[in-house]
Amino acid sequence: MPAQIVAAATAAGASKVKLGFRQMIGRGALSGALLGVSTSFAITVWTQPFGKELPVLGAFVFPVGFCMLVLLGLELVTGNFCVIPMAFYAGRTDAKGMLKNWFFVTLGNLIGSVLYAAWFYAMYSEMGVNHGSEIALKTKAIAMAKTVAFEKMGVRGWFVALLKGAACNWMVTMGVMMNFTSASTVGRIAAMWMPITIFFAHGYEHAVVNFFVIPAGMMFGADTTVYQLVFWNLVPVLIGNIIGGSLITGLPLAYAYPVPAIKSDMKSEPTLVMCRAN
Repeated sequence: MPAQIVAAATAAGASKVKLGFRQMIGRGALSGALLGVSTSFAITVWTQPFGKELPVLGAFVFPVGFCMLVLLGLELVTGNFCVIPMAFYAGRTDAKGMLKNWFFVTLGNLIGSVLYAAWFYAMYSEMGVNHGSEIALKTKAIAMAKTVAFEKMGVRGWFVALLKGAACNWMVTMGVMMNFTSASTVGRIAAMWMPITIFFAHGYEHAVVNFFVIPAGMMFGADTTVYQLVFWNLVPVLIGNIIGGSLITGLPLAYAYPVPAIKSDMKSEPTLVMCRAN
């Protein structure tokens, strides 16, 4: 039931702020790497003949990384932009704990994404000697589209990136919430797959995906700079991701199905829900 879904998500948010910073960084790094793998999977599909004819196939395969990291209980900051504010609204954590989690998980996501980007580059550039493969060219084009293209639009481009970031994390956090709708692994995967496919097919902006794909494009020779990466993408996209996760998904659901602030009420929740929340 919806109230149980919100209660489970709130419990998950409360448990996440209790993690040590090493766990936040470690689990975050694994999440960043897995999203990098799924993004590179989509790029590989787009460079195949069937992918060129039906680009939506890239969006269809992308959710595999998201599903793996959620099933493993890893840390993805964009998901935490939803469930931790829900816990905050319920009085189960404070602003300090929320911001601490966001900082260390973002750092972990960045580390894992960039490390996989270097790995991906080493493989598909043949250790730096081939920058002309279809995968290299596609990765460079994506990096340019996510930085230089926004810069050329000026202020409008900055806000376009922000709006795409908000729309993205609305769907990503709907995927997080859908994880709590089923007791079976197959059911959870099917429920999560739908909104994640939607965001990727639209070309919305996800900060952790960009932690991988823009540095990878730069390694392949994309004509973009660290300044363009940070100011014209990561800053507006992260702000948008926070808006989408917190203000469009998390807090409205927390308001619609309020969870009592008394911690003892968690004893009455089903054991399965508590295990999944942790």
